[in-house]
Amino acid sequence: MTRALFPVILAGGKGERFWPLSRQNRPKQFLNLDGSSRSLLQATADRLLPLADGWDRLLVITSSQIAQGVKEQLPELPSNNLLVESQGRDTAAAVAWTSLEIKKRHGDDAIIGFFPADHWIANQDVFAHTINAAIELAANTAAIVTLGIKPTFPSTGYGYIEQGEKIGCFDDLPAYHVNRFTEKPDRQTAENFLATGRFSWNSGMFIFRAGVVLKELHIHAPEIIEPLIQHGPDIYPQLPKKSIDYALMEKTNLTHVLPVDFGWDDLGDWNAIERLLKKEDSPNVELGTHVGLDTQGAIVYTNNPDEVVVTIGLEDVVIVRDRNVTLVVKKDRTQEIKQILKTLQSDPRFTELL
Repeated sequence: MTRALFPVILAGGKGERFWPLSRQNRPKQFLNLDGSSRSLLQATADRLLPLADGWDRLLVITSSQIAQGVKEQLPELPSNNLLVESQGRDTAAAVAWTSLEIKKRHGDDAIIGFFPADHWIANQDVFAHTINAAIELAANTAAIVTLGIKPTFPSTGYGYIEQGEKIGCFDDLPAYHVNRFTEKPDRQTAENFLATGRFSWNSGMFIFRAGVVLKELHIHAPEIIEPLIQHGPDIYPQLPKKSIDYALMEKTNLTHVLPVDFGWDDLGDWNAIERLLKKEDSPNVELGTHVGLDTQGAIVYTNNPDEVVVTIGLEDVVIVRDRNVTLVVKKDRTQEIKQILKTLQSDPRFTELL
């Protein structure tokens, strides 16, 4: 059995909680948010290319709205390795279609990995070692492998995975059956999870053989996989909108978890910038020119070098200046940016701001 990996980058997200920097034609995965010269999408491809042994085995699935942008970001990607969804139907449809396509090209035993385009990884060597362990597990067992991130604090913004029975070590990393997946818990529950030592964060990264996942999709999500087999991707707008967690991972008995620790962040909203870039000797995180008086714990962003953001007496706020929009929000309410976008969508005066 081949142990070659076919990594798939999930690049269809909107990144609305990074608005106004992230917009419809310039979503989060096209942005440089960690101070490097590479966008999140480009950094993800850089990370996966050595595991794929080149561009021929790397695939990207994205929406029709930003497909051209993906081509511009990744000009070396073969054209038939870019799968374009006519309408976003969440990750279950994306996993099903891509797995069918890889099986058609490379057979049931092809090992597939799914990786969101907007993650930040600190230690590339440890990441590669972890993926090789997951490949070994997927190659030798009928396993749907998920990577569980070792928690560093009792987050209420991530889903959790509870590990069950240990099934062995793969490339020196222990692997466990999954007891259960839990959606975003409250603070007390998250603290209880960490106290047990059995829980990890759900990273949204999965590795499995094509034949294994397709068989499980037939069992647990026939409403998605069967129309795709019968009609191909033209059926996309009629598919139910479900996440792969809900459609499959929470139902199948084949899920295994590798608890890992390679430095990870899913860059979910503006607060992630502080986690990545905060310096101990600075009261604020500044991307752009900021002059502050009695301002603490602020995240300040402007992409125009000629603009200056001036603050007085502020604490724990996010200030973003991008083109014709200025956003000011308390750090503990950044999740509500999506609600503001719904308001803007309902008013034709603000169409150009989306």
